[in-house]
Amino acid sequence: MKKAFIVSNENSLQQILKNDGFKVTSLSSGNETRRMIASDPQPDIIIINSPLPDEFGHELAETAAMNTSAGIIFICSSGVFDEISDKLTYYGITVLQNPVSRQVMANAVKLVYENKMRLTGMKKENSSLLTKIDEMRLINRAKSILMKYLRFTEPQAHKYIEKQAMNTRHTRKEVAAHIIETYEK
Repeated sequence: MKKAFIVSNENSLQQILKNDGFKVTSLSSGNETRRMIASDPQPDIIIINSPLPDEFGHELAETAAMNTSAGIIFICSSGVFDEISDKLTYYGITVLQNPVSRQVMANAVKLVYENKMRLTGMKKENSSLLTKIDEMRLINRAKSILMKYLRFTEPQAHKYIEKQAMNTRHTRKEVAAHIIETYEK
């Protein structure tokens, strides 16, 4: 289920999110929100309607952007909109000007959530690629060791690692780690 934090003194935003399938947690202060971010599983969206009782809210938005993967919407008055927008867009925070119509808010929520999901997918892909690169480095290091100590050619070393992996029912990474451990003590 999609999860949202709403940091506001108003309750009007809840219905928009509930209509969009979000489980909404209402928070009333910056301190309370910081505690929730630290202890609770990460929300998909955080909406901050400034000012808050204990702070203006822009620092909370920056903190949330740096410590969560949530999409963040910050709502402020027209008097400070330009200044706040310049500060917060650097962190990827969507800044809206109060008053916000229901339609604009619904569209902003949809856009921010879709961008958050796209970013999450890219992070997973990036993590997968980094894992593959680490595995390739380990295998290449093992090939290099086989070439140095057993005078294998690169294709022979590659074939040896592949064959060992099949015969022992281990991954190529495990075989490579064993080769490195055996020859580099």
